[in-house]
Amino acid sequence: MATLSTLYPLRVRFSAPSPSPNISKFKLLHKPHSIDITRKQIKMAAVKAELNLPRVIADAVQAFQLYPPTWESAILSNTLIFLVGSPLLFAGLTKPGIGAAFLLGSLSWRAFGSRGFLTVVIYYIIGTGVTKLKLKQKEAEGVAEKRKGRRGPSSVFGSGAAGCLCALAAITELGGLAFVNLWQLGFVASFCTKLSDTVSSEIGKAYGKTTYLITTLSVVPRGTEGAVSIEGTFAGLAASMLLACVCWLMGQGKLG
Repeated sequence: MATLSTLYPLRVRFSAPSPSPNISKFKLLHKPHSIDITRKQIKMAAVKAELNLPRVIADAVQAFQLYPPTWESAILSNTLIFLVGSPLLFAGLTKPGIGAAFLLGSLSWRAFGSRGFLTVVIYYIIGTGVTKLKLKQKEAEGVAEKRKGRRGPSSVFGSGAAGCLCALAAITELGGLAFVNLWQLGFVASFCTKLSDTVSSEIGKAYGKTTYLITTLSVVPRGTEGAVSIEGTFAGLAASMLLACVCWLMGQGKLG
């Protein structure tokens, strides 16, 4: 029996449809642009992956909050703060002085965390501020600090020597854990004492009307070694009380 296919054989040819001229032009025009966008996206992704800014920020925040602190968190936190506050540091310290301050700051943070570091920062800000008061008048009278009041490493270590010893004692747990708060109290007391000395001296040189030699109570010119004034004495007392109150509110130096 003959079928339809045998009677009328068909030849079928398969061929791909020719692309529309408009579509071809569109693809040709937009293909390089799409490649450029892809390359840019890849580059941006690579940069973000390399920097990983959220991770860096998270690590920095974690370092600030870590307690008890480690040497790694102390150095990282200290480095970030020094980079941000470099203009203020150069205003009151020489380059070697900044290096010494970095060591002091790292040691303070390792021993007592951010609160101990903040104690040193408050001392530095107030001390630098009063040193700059009436600087031209002090220079004219020959009683100003050298280098426009910018202090070097000897001044930094001289100011923080007792505090450094207390910090080292706390880090090494000298006397056991029961003595840690005692070392912290000594740390705070050392900077309160030094701040009182700095403020009383600088305020006395700037505003003291009458200065007395502490050993004989005889009247001497302003800026004389060992001389005190009423203005400087009360200013130094107020500054030390202010720092002590701030440290107390931060929970430092509380025994028991």
